Amino acid sequence: MRFALPKAPARAAFKRYGTAMLAGFAALFMAGGPVAASAAEINIYSHRQQFLLQPFLDAFTAETGIRTRVVYAAKGLAQRLLAEGEASLADVILTVDISRLSEYAELDLLAPVDSPVLESNVPAHLRASDNRWFAFSTRARLVATSVDRVAEDAIADIEDLARPEWKGRICSRKGSHVYNRSLMASIIAANGADAAEAWAGNMVSNFARKPQGNDRAQAKAIFQGQCDVAIMNHYYYGNMLYGDQAEQKNWANAIRLVFTNQGGRGTHVNISGGGMARHSPNPDGARRFLEFLTTPVAQQLYGEVNFEYPVNPTVAPGGVLSSWGDFKRDSLAIERLAELAPDAQMIIDRVGW
Repeated sequence: MRFALPKAPARAAFKRYGTAMLAGFAALFMAGGPVAASAAEINIYSHRQQFLLQPFLDAFTAETGIRTRVVYAAKGLAQRLLAEGEASLADVILTVDISRLSEYAELDLLAPVDSPVLESNVPAHLRASDNRWFAFSTRARLVATSVDRVAEDAIADIEDLARPEWKGRICSRKGSHVYNRSLMASIIAANGADAAEAWAGNMVSNFARKPQGNDRAQAKAIFQGQCDVAIMNHYYYGNMLYGDQAEQKNWANAIRLVFTNQGGRGTHVNISGGGMARHSPNPDGARRFLEFLTTPVAQQLYGEVNFEYPVNPTVAPGGVLSSWGDFKRDSLAIERLAELAPDAQMIIDRVGW
């Protein structure tokens, strides 16, 4: 297997990973990965899990006849693409969170896509200004409150979590997680860095326990009475409530979702998204797949598969999502969240979130 060194600035990043990682990638190829490209096939590198992605792959192939092959990984795909360089067979990259998408763009691993379809279906604030990545769904980061111990109107804005009445009553996963870092960035954008740090410091002083666990763990903590308020992504509620884990249904039934800041800028939202790989062997197939993910068929699938909201403004949330009601979303350019992520992380570190 030949590995071509990537061009600067990706090359500088590449050097950090070393020969040991190259050996690991070579082993991955030997174990089975993308195969030689053809016009009737695309290779996808995905941080999204197979059970979430497979319905989209099946629908795309049924509509276009283009087959798909996928490399699934929780982490390490950017490093793998850097190692593969121009020899890479990846056509499409899929992930979640603006910070991760921006990392691919900064490493020069994504190619601009000229597509009137994507520009029409994805609002400007939910795609890169140079069209190197696009959002395909939005994910609201909101407040969950105890149904039994918190009044329905007790919290309206995310800023309310800094009020002293919540002392010892808030749970959260670690602040350095990308979901919380993006939330912190949105608060910097809205209120300025000084006010954002004051908010974060006061909120952390209200924590009932040391930040820990994932978003589901926060719902569990409310159910168990360890705290009364938590920060979480909305779709966890749907997955717990309609999943096959009886225990998690109890967690979901113990909480209420609060879409914050409805009288102002709206609830902070993050995205799932993706783009065309820099050295895609099948750019036409890659573009068609990206476009497909913004069509009404695929946009509805995001809601049906994982309770995620559509980005295409012509597609209304269906099924369970529609029963939760509409809400105002923060329309901040999603790129701004990535720009502010370093500042957000410094605040998170300083306040001990």
